[in-house]
Amino acid sequence: MKIIGIGKNYINDISELSAAKTGSQTIFTKPESTLVTDNKDVEFPKVTNQLVYEVELVAKIGKQGKDITLEDANSYISEIGIGIDYTAADVLAASRENKGPWALAKGFDGASPMSKFKLVSEFPDLAAINFDLKINGEQKQVGHTSLMIYNFAEIISYVSSFMTLEEGDLIFTGTPAAGKGSNVIGDHLQASIEGELLLDFKLV
Repeated sequence: MKIIGIGKNYINDISELSAAKTGSQTIFTKPESTLVTDNKDVEFPKVTNQLVYEVELVAKIGKQGKDITLEDANSYISEIGIGIDYTAADVLAASRENKGPWALAKGFDGASPMSKFKLVSEFPDLAAINFDLKINGEQKQVGHTSLMIYNFAEIISYVSSFMTLEEGDLIFTGTPAAGKGSNVIGDHLQASIEGELLLDFKLV
């Protein structure tokens, strides 16, 4: 099973869309061992002193596909959930200094806390999904899929031109343009889709 991440995929205002949509998507992958499910608490990673959170909607792929067309792409989504894409920012900065990859900064154990999933049929319009993140009861990020630079279909079509998508693959589709920040031990994170709390864990 692959975990695929999309970087820099949200704007603050729809008026920014044409300038942001260059045709080049930022894609990275994370190992399955980064997943934390069932709202289990997440152990603060020993590899970093700067753990940066990004809340993201996650599309689960329901069937195998390669070179998927835009018209067919959304039919490959079986379920949607919400997760946190964690980055060890200090590890990433050190890697970038040497023009290195993102693998260690994104791929440590616990880097992908993931909620339960909801059937895609429960979302009548994939371009109109609200989601948010609260930390210690304070709202930190608010997202709406109308502000995606590349929508679900565009992501799936693009990624599948490089690699075969398989049943069970997860795509983290990007974080809202504002509000990401750092976590510390003891933080309580709660993420919701359309007001329904789906992800609820603490850093320990």
